[in-house]
Amino acid sequence: MSDTPPDRLSVNQNSPFFQRELLERGIGIRFKGVERRDVEEYCISEGWIRAALGNKVDRKGNPLTIKLNGPVEAWFERPAAGEAEENAEG
Repeated sequence: MSDTPPDRLSVNQNSPFFQRELLERGIGIRFKGVERRDVEEYCISEGWIRAALGNKVDRKGNPLTIKLNGPVEAWFERPAAGEAEENAEG
């Protein structure tokens, strides 16, 4: 598993960009120089994030989001399981 997050990732299970194993490692997002914890989806190459609008939900119970444009940085908060074991041994 790579130590670089994917170009696009979503926390919505119905999205084609959802990847549970990557989300379990924790993804840090910096948007316009500020760390964000309310990001539902991001795309680094296109330079946008989808952020939740408070506690508002649509008729299906999904959070309402707004698309914000700007520079996006992403990183893993924890190493992959295999990498953590290798570092502990070495």
